[in-house]
Amino acid sequence: MDEDVAAVRERARIDEIVGGYLQLRNAGGGSKKGLCPFHDEKTPSFQVTPSKGLFYCFGCGEGGDVITFVQKVDNLTFAEAVQRLADRVGIQLRFTEGGGPSLAPGLRMRLLEAHQLAAEYFAEQLASPDALTARQFLAERGFDRAAAEQFSLGYAPRGGRQLADHLRAKGFTHEELVTGGLVRDRGWDFFQGRLLWPIKDSATSVLGFGARRIFEDDRLPAKYVNTPETPLYKKSQVLYGLDMSRTAIGKRSQAVIVEGYTDVMACHLAGVDTAIASCGTAFGHEHGRLLRRLMGDHDALHGEVIFTFDGDAAGQNAALKVFDDDASFVSQTYVAVEPTGLDPCDLRLQHGDAAVRELVARRVPLYRFVMTNVVQRYDLDRVEGRVQALRAAAPLVASVRDQSMVSGYIRELAQMIGLDIDEVRAEVLRPQHSGSARQRREQTFPVQVHDEPPPPDDEPSGPALPDAHDRQLTVERETTKLVLQVPEAFDATFHGLTAEDFVHPAYRAVFLAAQAIRTAGESGADWADRVRSEVPESLQPFTVSLTVETLQTNRELDIRYATALAAQLRLLRVTTQIADLKSRLQRTDPIADTTTYNQMFSVLLGLESERAQLKQLAVTLS
Repeated sequence: MDEDVAAVRERARIDEIVGGYLQLRNAGGGSKKGLCPFHDEKTPSFQVTPSKGLFYCFGCGEGGDVITFVQKVDNLTFAEAVQRLADRVGIQLRFTEGGGPSLAPGLRMRLLEAHQLAAEYFAEQLASPDALTARQFLAERGFDRAAAEQFSLGYAPRGGRQLADHLRAKGFTHEELVTGGLVRDRGWDFFQGRLLWPIKDSATSVLGFGARRIFEDDRLPAKYVNTPETPLYKKSQVLYGLDMSRTAIGKRSQAVIVEGYTDVMACHLAGVDTAIASCGTAFGHEHGRLLRRLMGDHDALHGEVIFTFDGDAAGQNAALKVFDDDASFVSQTYVAVEPTGLDPCDLRLQHGDAAVRELVARRVPLYRFVMTNVVQRYDLDRVEGRVQALRAAAPLVASVRDQSMVSGYIRELAQMIGLDIDEVRAEVLRPQHSGSARQRREQTFPVQVHDEPPPPDDEPSGPALPDAHDRQLTVERETTKLVLQVPEAFDATFHGLTAEDFVHPAYRAVFLAAQAIRTAGESGADWADRVRSEVPESLQPFTVSLTVETLQTNRELDIRYATALAAQLRLLRVTTQIADLKSRLQRTDPIADTTTYNQMFSVLLGLESERAQLKQLAVTLS
């Protein structure tokens, strides 16, 4: 009835419902924002307004109320969406007379109910005498009864029809159970004599199961068998452990990708509560999109996706496959490899919880891991081998999204293969390599280009405007915005900032104008207007936009935040200077040119000291 639908809209808070699917952040004015679940994007254009009960995406145009959202995100009919929300908020829907219920749950809701009952049944069976082997399997891997209950583990009886009989007694038809992947066409249970892990969505609804072989006489040879593709379960779109990890992933902006169900359990029990795993398939593009929505809008300096691989050839190949799809991630990607070859489950069993946490802490950038493995394929004792290794690794370095790291990787590559750093740099920066790197960056942050007529000759000239989404310039942009909007957060020297700290000429021009006004002793309510009047005329609209653009932080905009932000910007410049100086030192003969070498080394010590101090100041931004 219409009154029931209205009650569902009123009691189902749209921010709570949407927050179960993606990470939302305050956007000011009572609104919240996040990455749109209906189209692929890198910067948030999806807005939720709780006071009005509405959502809207400024990128793809999708919008509506809470019922519309659930319909679209879960591919439900209107009736199914209303039923799901009614169940969540505790509203009993009333049915119309005659012709059955007007809001009858559809097939999806029936399948979800069947899977929930199946999960409860399997969990009960794990305590049965028939499940002794399953319990022994868990105990041998360090999982006790409490762990089994925490992860809702279950056991499928060996009889072959127990689950089917149990669910038919609950009113489910044979066709429904076959469609849901719980029963086979001829009426046999899909899972028989196996240890089971329920696979849930981020809203904790059971979508399917992963099953592990535990008996030698199991008729299925595969060690693991998953629910087949069904209206609920699509292996390319589900992640095991997501129901337990969703909140931690959003808070920490971190996801740890492991290879198996027991690895997920081991990580969570060891304190790594951001661990998840793909289910019966390799981690793919759709999984990456799902993670991006949960992690929110983070640039390359924040957020991390950490993959755990075995150190063998299979693990190296898996890393290469992930690297091929690295553009799917906004956050930085890392690899955590245990030198002994142990997976997280065995590592916890043999060395304890701390060893699992240490494995994640020892992560290395995916680029470095892949680059090292590529170089090791060649005979570096021969000139031809070194040249081949360089040609194979150069495109990898050129494709690094965080350009502040490229110089460091060039230096590492030169040391790995024993070639001059200038030769390596020249190969990395060859047009065909840099072109592919640009394409990868454009895939990550697509930019719409509009053809505009050239400005007339008498129009004031000035530096080109920076891309607002360029991650390499994020700190510059935030610092410039803070200078314009909260000048009182900076001291007379702008906490040590100089024009050289700003790489882009547009940001540098705005800072120089602010510096000139501050030097003249001017301040007051019209500060931003005074700065705008000092920049070139072509940059004045740009200055206005920075003055009104929201700062990307929830921190208090005080002197502590300004100090940390300025330190972060200065740290980027000092890090670049250190890399350049180390490169020059590597190519300088300390015996033939002792004076020059000692002078550069002295400067290097000073820069390293400065970097250490800046890191301490900038750490509060982490």
